[in-house]
Amino acid sequence: MNYSGIITCFIAAIILTPFVKKLAILIGAVDKPNHRKVHQKMMPRLGGLAIYISFLIGFLLFLPQTVNYWSVVIGATIIMLVGILDDVMQLSAKLKFGGQLIAAMVPVFGGYTIEFITVPFGDRIEFGAAAIPLTIIWIVAITNAINLIDGLDGLAAGVSSIALLTISVLAISMGNYPIALISLMLLGSTLGFLVYNFHPAKIFMGDTGSLFLGYMISVIAVMGLFKNVALFSLMVPIIILAIPILDTLFAIIRRIVHKKPLASPDKFHLHHCIIRMGYSHSQTVIMIYALSGLFSLAAVILTRSAMWGTTITLLTVLIVIELIVEVTGIVSERYRPILNWIETSKEKTK
Repeated sequence: MNYSGIITCFIAAIILTPFVKKLAILIGAVDKPNHRKVHQKMMPRLGGLAIYISFLIGFLLFLPQTVNYWSVVIGATIIMLVGILDDVMQLSAKLKFGGQLIAAMVPVFGGYTIEFITVPFGDRIEFGAAAIPLTIIWIVAITNAINLIDGLDGLAAGVSSIALLTISVLAISMGNYPIALISLMLLGSTLGFLVYNFHPAKIFMGDTGSLFLGYMISVIAVMGLFKNVALFSLMVPIIILAIPILDTLFAIIRRIVHKKPLASPDKFHLHHCIIRMGYSHSQTVIMIYALSGLFSLAAVILTRSAMWGTTITLLTVLIVIELIVEVTGIVSERYRPILNWIETSKEKTK
């Protein structure tokens, strides 16, 4: 395995990001503070362009010519352009969603689809014609999940890096070196940008970056993990991406519970909830990194476990998720069944 690609992409991102920062300010791609946002000053937000260009450099230089991933790159370019337009002129939700659908269709019609999932005892569920809409839904969902978690300095870049590192490790263990190479190059690009994006950030990735990273991670999962993991193949990429997926899922649940429109913004995402618990900006980001790392470790264990190990791992993951929900109050501060039971049990033993 040649690691020159990750180093090249890392260095390219470090070199390119200051130039992208100047470009963002020049064209007015800036993020203004408001009541929902944590930052207090105007920030350039086109940083994802540096991630995209540095990855493209690695793709052109290091990916074997025998591997044809051009449909993925074309789709990535479309989603990146949608992000740039949104960062500069604030696209409507419909236009943004339309651009995401077009980008998702490109790799799908290029042959990358979720063709089946494997379930316990070796059975396999083939999706047939449903594979196309299912894959498009997956790509759009994960693209938006990464986009929604991008609320603190270094948060989306760090969570994406942990997911990409995990996917790389699994791809190498399965002998899928092209997928590992793509993941590592994207990891290098993201880490190079993170040098400027960790708190206190000098530049935001903006929708240019969060949409691009979400799109690439979702497509890489389809290209690699869905087709190669022998057991619980559907669960592995979902567990790796547990933090952004859960944050999005509970945002939907929260808005339904409080009878608010699904698209309405709020300050009850996971990072907002942890900050309200009294943790600093950096502590909150590192805590979410740790949770992402924990879920990624669970995903790796899942691929190496027998049936009993898989069952225990999944039960543990579900318990951890429930505790995160209750402790942070991400759905509602009144929702605390396990914590209330623990408190009641302690009182009875006194």
